[in-house]
Amino acid sequence: QVQLVESGGGLVQAGGSLRLSCAASGRTFSSITVAWFRRAPGKEREFVGGISWSGGKPYYADSVQGRFTISRDNAKNTAYLQMNTLKPEDTAVYYCAGRPGTMTPMEASNYNYWGQGTQVTVSS
Repeated sequence: QVQLVESGGGLVQAGGSLRLSCAASGRTFSSITVAWFRRAPGKEREFVGGISWSGGKPYYADSVQGRFTISRDNAKNTAYLQMNTLKPEDTAVYYCAGRPGTMTPMEASNYNYWGQGTQVTVSS
């Protein structure tokens, strides 16, 4: 079992930056592929991006490509989502998710472990 806890959300103006953290405990973090999802009000949960357990090249949704960066530090059992050039449409609850293996599927149902989410609000 893996427990995931997100932090770092908040209110930021458009064009600003935030860094979210996903701290893991339980099963060996280094064997878990991590992804970030988000859910905006009235919308379905959306895949943001993911990074395999080995820390290889992350994969991003088109909507955040070039603005968001995912990384991980297995020594600290933590993954990160650096968000730059934020837009009002990035406003959502952001979730960290994990699954065994190396693949980073875009479907939420493929992930076994979830954090509680952290709110990100971008004002215009």
